[in-house]
Amino acid sequence: MFGKKAKAMTPSAARKSFVSPYDLPAPKGAEGWQDLYPYNLVFQDNLKDKENSKFWFCDSQHWPNVFKPFETVGVEFAVRCLGAYNTRHYIIPPANGIEFRIHNGFCYMSPVAVAPELIGDRVPHFMERAGYYFQNWNTLLENWKKKVLSTIEEMDAINFEALPDMVDIEVITSGAGIDPTAKMMADYDRLIQLAYKNWEHHFEFLNLGYVAYLDFFGFCKESFPGIPDLAIAKMVMGVDSVLFRPDDELKDLADLAVKHNLTAVFAKNLDAAGTLAELAGSADGKKWIAAWEKAQEPWFNYTSGNGFYGSDVYWRDNLDLPMGYIQDYVVRAAKGEQLHRPKDALIAERDRITGEYAELLDGEALETFNGKLGLARTVYPYVEDHNFYIEHWTMGVFWRKVRQLSRLLHSYGFWTEPDDMLYLTRDEVRPVLFDLATGWGVGADCIAPTYWPQEIERRRKIVDALMTARPEPAFNEPPAEINEPFTIMLWGITTEQVQQWLGADEGDPNQLKGMAASPGVVEGTARVIMGPEELDQLQQGEILVAPVTAPSWGPVFGKISATVTDIGGMMSHAAIVCREYGLPAVTGTGSASTKIKTGMKLRVDGSNGTVEIIG
Repeated sequence: MFGKKAKAMTPSAARKSFVSPYDLPAPKGAEGWQDLYPYNLVFQDNLKDKENSKFWFCDSQHWPNVFKPFETVGVEFAVRCLGAYNTRHYIIPPANGIEFRIHNGFCYMSPVAVAPELIGDRVPHFMERAGYYFQNWNTLLENWKKKVLSTIEEMDAINFEALPDMVDIEVITSGAGIDPTAKMMADYDRLIQLAYKNWEHHFEFLNLGYVAYLDFFGFCKESFPGIPDLAIAKMVMGVDSVLFRPDDELKDLADLAVKHNLTAVFAKNLDAAGTLAELAGSADGKKWIAAWEKAQEPWFNYTSGNGFYGSDVYWRDNLDLPMGYIQDYVVRAAKGEQLHRPKDALIAERDRITGEYAELLDGEALETFNGKLGLARTVYPYVEDHNFYIEHWTMGVFWRKVRQLSRLLHSYGFWTEPDDMLYLTRDEVRPVLFDLATGWGVGADCIAPTYWPQEIERRRKIVDALMTARPEPAFNEPPAEINEPFTIMLWGITTEQVQQWLGADEGDPNQLKGMAASPGVVEGTARVIMGPEELDQLQQGEILVAPVTAPSWGPVFGKISATVTDIGGMMSHAAIVCREYGLPAVTGTGSASTKIKTGMKLRVDGSNGTVEIIG
């Protein structure tokens, strides 16, 4: 799927291969880390030759942090479902799924090729199956929302409670013949199943959204030789996506504060509780509080992370996060700044570029162009919409229930910290629940308090040690040419990028090359951000440099002047969000977050995909 293997290089040239995962040692103190994860997620010694024949890249775009054992649920569900819809549902001609492994705590991927001789046989199946969805997109998507919201509601209704000293008398008088431990174990299983169900729904539409864009992209490349990738992306920008709605709600609240002359309250920079207490003392303040409370459901089911980690903090669980963003917005709104995305300007630019290229076509070619563009624009919003419904809302409810169960078991003395269940795999939790049920049922001590605290401490030390090392960008020998469109479009992993990783490009150390992800040229001061917990360090006008951004970082985009990331392609969340916010962006640089230091002066050219350190 990637292409042919790279040819051997001379000793004086850059190395031709990345290290094998079998030859990469664990960080000191992390020895034995493989035991923390399911057997099928780690490289097995008896498969060494087979696994070393594949090229693996680190997906730090979606999973930038070391996994605690329970957190593998996200990558397991997401990548399995992605593959199934490519391979078994829609029979996408050139693309099967993606193999994935965890190594030293990080996620590595290797796309599975479709044999060239089989592609033709898959086309009619794909046309029938995908065609049905494209022809009935709006109706099916409306049904999709109902399914997803129903699953979220069912998951939210799950409640893990302490076991009673004796069952309620109604259990006796009704003849129920069952105790609450059965419900607890069933609810745990159902929690896992419901999360899995919404990940199935997640990919019901997502890959088709990418396919429609790739089809339009391919037509443009063939019809307009030399057309920049960015020009094609501009033709579908200016979308209305629910992913932007949480940030828009905060901006509306800031405008409302200025309208009601409440700026002095927000200027005090109190926490959420303090701000609300101040506002409650006036009629206009009470009106603002009512608007604030109305915005919370569902839009505060939003995390500053990406939803894949149990430690992600959601706005609804920490109201200081959205209140902090509002306080910043109020200052800017009071100065007369336009807070909302420049949607009208984006649409004008979109229509201008579309018109210029359409004028080059006529007849059947123009009709085809308009048809493919129309489909791409119809399906394109889902490429971002899913992120709110699944990664944010679904996973927010899921992690909240996981923490509730973990804290219940903590109250029984099963482990030392409230959220320590994250150090168990999901399959290890069910025996723990039966241990609780057994101790409760027979009136004896449970085994867990004598076993799990020390075992979790051992695992905690391993995870902490894994966090001390940055992941290798890739493993094994890369192909001579990377031409798989999903890999390029989503992750920004190109032939040139891989060669940079290997050290083939020993040019100007002050120059970085990446994807021209969002147009514009700016100069400014760099602020290197390694995770959402550091976002409060950003100052007005700085250039955000990060391994990867999350779409939920939208509220800080009003502060920054440009974005630079290590990983991400033209259709990565970072690229899409920056285009929609009108910010220059260069993605997929490979090493910006390590080569650039906070305080450096940068020149970012998002139209050409270059970053220059100028001071």
